[in-house]
Amino acid sequence: MMAEKDPYSVLGVSKGASDGEIKRAFRKKARQFHPDRNPEDNLAEAKFKEVQSAYDKIGDAESRREFDQKQQMANMFGGGARGGSPFGGMGGGQGFEDVIGQMFGGGRRGGPQFGGMSGGGQRRRPQTRPKGSDITVGLDVSMAEAEQGGVFSFTFKRLKPNSLGSLEGQSVTLKTKLEAGVKHGTVKRLKGQGHDHPEGDPGDVLLTVRIDAGENRSWDGDVLIQQIHVPYSSMMLGGKVKVTLPSGKEGLLKIAPNSQIGDRRRMSKAGYLGGDLDLEFSLIELDELDQKQKDALEQLKQSGL
Repeated sequence: MMAEKDPYSVLGVSKGASDGEIKRAFRKKARQFHPDRNPEDNLAEAKFKEVQSAYDKIGDAESRREFDQKQQMANMFGGGARGGSPFGGMGGGQGFEDVIGQMFGGGRRGGPQFGGMSGGGQRRRPQTRPKGSDITVGLDVSMAEAEQGGVFSFTFKRLKPNSLGSLEGQSVTLKTKLEAGVKHGTVKRLKGQGHDHPEGDPGDVLLTVRIDAGENRSWDGDVLIQQIHVPYSSMMLGGKVKVTLPSGKEGLLKIAPNSQIGDRRRMSKAGYLGGDLDLEFSLIELDELDQKQKDALEQLKQSGL
């Protein structure tokens, strides 16, 4: 059985992408591989279904949160939680203490231990108090919200063992304060808000701030990337294209002859909070061509271009 493809990779986004970036990436790829644009193309149809399946997993905040936390659980258990959902009861051949040992990085093995004395009467060294697993959560904010800062709410699931020896997920909503000008990818550690431990302290929540870069924009570390759609003729012959910067300022960008898809032009102090902005060239995609454009392309085809 083939391994299921990672939905982030299928959509061409990073795991730190905002929900808005994921939606825009899906629209672009769904349009590219849609059967109406690729009639009788079985490969394109398969890609379209793959893209749709990926979007079903992470296309909205709730589905993405569930997928990400299932992946966390799969990593914790070295192959996935039994029975499909990591938030239901844990069955199989493992006892509760074995499951707890995997989940919380400890647990009791070889019988209970009391008072720091082993079965042979030899005094044991003091052990570090066990701790529950951390939970990774994403918080999406707009660029304007990140610039201004404020108090924001987020929801996640926290695992707690019950009296029956099963693992249950409890929905938790917390609030956190973001300082004005917080950076994309900033991680805040919220102590004691992670998974509980039956014999120790709860883990922490690692909250990652994801700033939605906006339409045709994404992040490369701290650098903001903006896609600039350029006609093929301007790529080859040079020209100028209209550009709207994140600040709203508009201008004309000069395109050098023989430019390539993926070329970047860096603009200092034009990005988020005066950071750098990279303008990345991409080709304009047209849904339909008029007759004049078709005739021009036919001449180019005959000339070898």
